[in-house]
Amino acid sequence: MHMRHTKLLNLVNREKRVSVAGLARELGVSEVTIRKDLTTLEQKGLLRREHGYAVMITSDDIANQLSFNYELKHRIALRAAESVHNGETVMIDSGACCALLAEELATNRRDVTIITNSAFLAAFIHKQPNAHVILLGGEYQNESQVMVGPMVKRCVADFHVDKIFVSADGFTEDEFMSDSLMRAEAIRAMAEHANQVIVLAESATFQNTGVVVAFPQSDVQTLYTDENIDDTFIQKLHESDIHVYTVSMSEEA
Repeated sequence: MHMRHTKLLNLVNREKRVSVAGLARELGVSEVTIRKDLTTLEQKGLLRREHGYAVMITSDDIANQLSFNYELKHRIALRAAESVHNGETVMIDSGACCALLAEELATNRRDVTIITNSAFLAAFIHKQPNAHVILLGGEYQNESQVMVGPMVKRCVADFHVDKIFVSADGFTEDEFMSDSLMRAEAIRAMAEHANQVIVLAESATFQNTGVVVAFPQSDVQTLYTDENIDDTFIQKLHESDIHVYTVSMSEEA
């Protein structure tokens, strides 16, 4: 995403509703340029346009998650993408960082196949030049835009991959947590067919507890996060033989 787009999103999310003229003034570009930017961002589902204004999205879906701390999520995704090679098949969970990881792979890798239960992810990257997605079937969960239920387990049974990339909603002393029982069950079913479980999560995730266990620490091999993660958490993760990779919080990174 263009840095101007990130600054534009930050302005809209801070003010809730900003005029095109105000955005042009703040960002030092023409109103024509701002309108083009708003079209691009609206198509991605990151904001909503009204006549002469840009309006923050207030839903809890992944598009809304992407509109906050986009650059940080993007850096986490780029760091995780370094572990994926051309021609590889991987599984990817739902979540903002995971969606950006999928976008990076579909844009800048060759012949990478993505297996997912996230309808949002499939739609998010469908225009990318190298997008090759296998969308698992199941019961559609509207609020998270993912497939859940026993059909996910049946659909994934014939696959096996080296890596599955997953998100987390929270953390306890010994476990990565989810806010949804059905999503947790679906992603565990997928992880049974992967050699490595790799978590992508902002450091703020570690301040939340979540509702249900997604994975015990013992099932996770790698975490990609940002440098604000507390040293206490890093120590706990290292004690469980989890490799922790952090990215800088600064925009210059």
